[in-house]
Amino acid sequence: MSQPAAAIDLGTNTVRLLIGGVNAQGEIEQLLVERRITRLGGGFTAERGISREAYDRTVAALRGFAREMERHRVGRVRAVATSAVRDAVNGRVFCDDIRRESGITLEVIDGTTEGVLTLAGVRAGIDDRGGKLFVFDVGGGSTEYTLAGDDEILFTESLPLGVVRLTEGKGSLPAMEEKIGRELDRLHGHLAGAGLEPLVSEAVLVGTAGTATTLAAISQGLTDYDYRRVNNYTVSLAEIWEIFARLLPLTPAERLTVPGLEQGREDLIIAGTLITMATMEKFGFGRLKVSDFGLLEGVLLSVAGREAEHSAPVFPAC
Repeated sequence: MSQPAAAIDLGTNTVRLLIGGVNAQGEIEQLLVERRITRLGGGFTAERGISREAYDRTVAALRGFAREMERHRVGRVRAVATSAVRDAVNGRVFCDDIRRESGITLEVIDGTTEGVLTLAGVRAGIDDRGGKLFVFDVGGGSTEYTLAGDDEILFTESLPLGVVRLTEGKGSLPAMEEKIGRELDRLHGHLAGAGLEPLVSEAVLVGTAGTATTLAAISQGLTDYDYRRVNNYTVSLAEIWEIFARLLPLTPAERLTVPGLEQGREDLIIAGTLITMATMEKFGFGRLKVSDFGLLEGVLLSVAGREAEHSAPVFPAC
């Protein structure tokens, strides 16, 4: 491998680092993968944006990532930020502080770019590379839905559904369900209006990011997370309902005794599972394929010049 590149995905709940490269076959070669749950969207308000506590947790994590990139002599880096930063009134100031404190320049991307990059990452690791894919990425502040044909993106949309946003913003299960149902009805209408609804039913449903990978880990009872066992794992809607029924009556602390549930997700998994089940029911899917690959890998591919940009960042190099 030549001089390694790095990708950073700064999400509403988790910040992740991937150092590696892309070989001649277009396959990602990992040197280092790190993940920190900083809950950037925790305590978020429309008036003040990102909270001071979340600010500090995330700055500390990115300082650590900067040290790792220096240790691995990274040549190129692309760091993207998503829902929490693009929605925050103090988002630009936050980016300036990150650059000053860690040397990392954040690029705040819109939901369309997020969906495009996520699809590229999923395709790099999925075993169903041919045919149609309907990919959804449940994040902390938003969920991106992308329908892709054999070699083209047919549709992508970002919905204001996220596990942190729902958990902290909605006070009850019915309130979460109402919000999820309303947003999915809108998505369904957009797909139907574009004449794409029949193509969704022909696609493989793929879930990526923390909720989907956690469901796969719980399904397998993984005490130690292994991306090789999670990537391309398939779980049925019936089993997801069983997992949900198992987790719902437990306190967040009690949920941490369930093998496969990572600390930091114990309160958020309920909202994420609701989004997942509602998506499957709305579009008639009985099974979900899980992808450990997603936005982070798509960002690394873009650094390697293998994926074209489809839209401009919200505010670049801030």
